[in-house]
Amino acid sequence: MIEAALQEAKSQDPTVVSGRIRSLWRHPVKGFTPEPLEAVRLEAGRHVPFDRLFAVEDGPSGFDPAEPQHISKQKFTVLAKIAEVARIRTRLDDALGVFHAVAPGHAAFAGDLRSEAARERLAIWLAVVLADKVRGPLKVLPAPERHRFMDDEEGFVSIINLASVEALSRHVGRPLDPRRFRANVYVEGWPAWIENDLSGRALRLGAAALTVVKPIVRCVATHVDPDTGEKDIDVVRSLFEGFGHTFCGIYARVARGGEVRLSDSISIEA
Repeated sequence: MIEAALQEAKSQDPTVVSGRIRSLWRHPVKGFTPEPLEAVRLEAGRHVPFDRLFAVEDGPSGFDPAEPQHISKQKFTVLAKIAEVARIRTRLDDALGVFHAVAPGHAAFAGDLRSEAARERLAIWLAVVLADKVRGPLKVLPAPERHRFMDDEEGFVSIINLASVEALSRHVGRPLDPRRFRANVYVEGWPAWIENDLSGRALRLGAAALTVVKPIVRCVATHVDPDTGEKDIDVVRSLFEGFGHTFCGIYARVARGGEVRLSDSISIEA
């Protein structure tokens, strides 16, 4: 299927499978505010810098920093479990190491999460803001070296095809904010859903080279409006009813590092 799609696309327009990067993002604390980037330097075998570097444990998760393993997102304060997390606005100043958080009706938080004391203060602040929405006790976990709190243990870099989001938007009859899908890279110029058949394929992303791992199976986190924190649409059901699958996006690994910038090309290697 992918070979036929690539050949058909090339016969119609030689550049159609070479899209452009519309936006780049990182999510310093799992489940919280995505932060836009103008550029990022990827390294082979590594995640996007500062992406999912921290996670907020909602009750004991069993995570062992000495032997870090993938932990289910349901163990953390994430949108799939607590939609109200979207109402908290966060920002990491990585130059100074200071993490900022604000929420309506509450004093702002600021602290260097490399410090255990600051992580404890953030946990207390979040417990007050989220109140009865959490099981608790809350604990802010820093990722050990080379580990990140991803939804999938193979998901080093996540990529969304904006044409697929637009196709889904047409199906549901309203525009969907692509931030619902919490990706690192958003691509324009690819045909809708071509990404579903790219497993094992090589991608050239700016000066970096990536290998596609697999499509991303979406969950109820996508049901949450990223601005209001309200669950307003069943994206998972809409995907299945409209397209016969629950995929939107792909996971990839960095095979060769390099600089990646907004408007750089992202091409599917033949």
